[in-house]
Amino acid sequence: MAAKKRSSRKSSRRKYSKGASKRVESAMRRRKRGTLRRGKSGHGGKVKSRKQAIAIGLSEARKKGAKVPARKGASRRKSSGRKRSSRSKS
Repeated sequence: MAAKKRSSRKSSRRKYSKGASKRVESAMRRRKRGTLRRGKSGHGGKVKSRKQAIAIGLSEARKKGAKVPARKGASRRKSSGRKRSSRSKS
């Protein structure tokens, strides 16, 4: 028997937990029913886009502490703050 070669691919661990997938499923169902809404308090109107429904489900899962990778722009967004000018007011 030939021994299996280890490929240079990443290990096949789960990127998203089961809880995260349940949240996304729930968001997709709410989108289909027409009860999924945009915005922090849900005053932004109905969500019609499939991608947006997935994003909402993942963000809900993150808030609940499920295993979900960080957002793509999250690392850049944190570091970009307001730059202070070196000029002093006199």
